[in-house]
This record gives sequence, C-alpha cells and structure tokens, in this order.
Amino acid sequence: MTVALMWEARAVPGRASDLLAWTEERVREFTERPLRRETFRAPQDRVLVVTWWDAPYDADLPELPEPEADLIARPVHRWRFESLGGV
Repeated sequence: MTVALMWEARAVPGRASDLLAWTEERVREFTERPLRRETFRAPQDRVLVVTWWDAPYDADLPELPEPEADLIARPVHRWRFESLGGV
C-alpha cells in the first residue's frame, strides 16, 4: 500500500523562504526515506510537503514537526491518505 502524508503550514508574512529552508532541514533528518517527496509553495506564504511511503495506512512514519511559533502564522495542518493509484 502507498500512503501519502501531507503537511501544510502558513509562514509569518514574508518568511516563506525561511519556512521552506526549515522544511528541507527537517526532511534531511528523517531516519527513513520516502518513496517520493514534493514541496510546493502558494500565495499567502504557504508551504506544502507531500511524502509517499510504501507502508500500511496506520504505520508509524517520519513526519515534519511543528515549526517554531515565530515562523508560522497558524498551526500546521496534516493529512494522511491512502493512494488509489494513478494514471
């Protein structure tokens, strides 16, 4: 089974590049490597990281933590999905 973990945060205005750098540092600290990882940015200084894992849905997988409060404008949003396949 493939599980996708989504992590989305909104940086303090003007600090999206700092948040992007922070996510890259944290991902390098993972003890396991995902099958795939993509990082996205969007208006309003939002950053999204999606990782794909070959694991059961409820597996204990590395996840990005909550950044320091002075870097984010609101709490992080997290979602976990089971892949149904692709095109």
